[in-house]
Amino acid sequence: MIYLQLLWSFFQIGLFSIGGGYAAMPLIQHQVVDLHPWLTMTEFADIMTIAEMTPGPIAINSATFVGIQVAGIPGALVATLGCVLPSCVIVTLLACVYYRFKGLSLVQGVLLGLRPAVVATIASAGLSLLAMAFYGTRGLPVDFTTLRPVPVVIFAVGLLVLRRWKVNPIWVMVGAGVAGLVLYQLV
Repeated sequence: MIYLQLLWSFFQIGLFSIGGGYAAMPLIQHQVVDLHPWLTMTEFADIMTIAEMTPGPIAINSATFVGIQVAGIPGALVATLGCVLPSCVIVTLLACVYYRFKGLSLVQGVLLGLRPAVVATIASAGLSLLAMAFYGTRGLPVDFTTLRPVPVVIFAVGLLVLRRWKVNPIWVMVGAGVAGLVLYQLV
C-alpha cells in the first residue's frame, strides 16, 4: 500500500511541478508533510537541503530521498519512477505538438502565460523555507518575536558573498554549513 501511495504522490508531483525542482517544493511539502505525514517539516527541510546539494534534479533527488526514508530502497525506486514518468510522457507529447504547431501565436501565448505562474511557485517555496529557517514556522503568518538571529546572519552573509563576489554556490553552502556548526555550538 505504501508503494502505491508513494507512486501516486510523486506521480502527481511530477505531473504538476511545471518549472522544475524549485516549483515542485511546495507540492512535495504538501504530499509528504501535510497530506501523508511521512516527514516532519524539519525532516522535509533537511531532505530538500540534501537534494539541492546532491548532483541531479532536485525533484528527483527529493523523491529518491523521501522514498528511502519512507520505504527503503524499493520506496526510493517507486517514488523516483512516479516523479519521472509524467515528465517522460508529457515531454514526448509536447515535443510532437510543438514541432507541428510552433509557429502558432496560441502556443507562444501559452508559454508566455506559464512564466509568471512558475515564478510565483518558486517564490512561494523560497518564502516557506525562509520562514521556517528564520522563525521556525511553515509560512505566513509568522510570529516576528521568534526570529532566530543565527540563520538570518548566515543567510545575509551567504547572500552578500554570492552577489558581491560571485563565489561558487557550493563554497557558500560549505561555508554556511561550517558557520552553522560553529555558531549553533556557541549559542
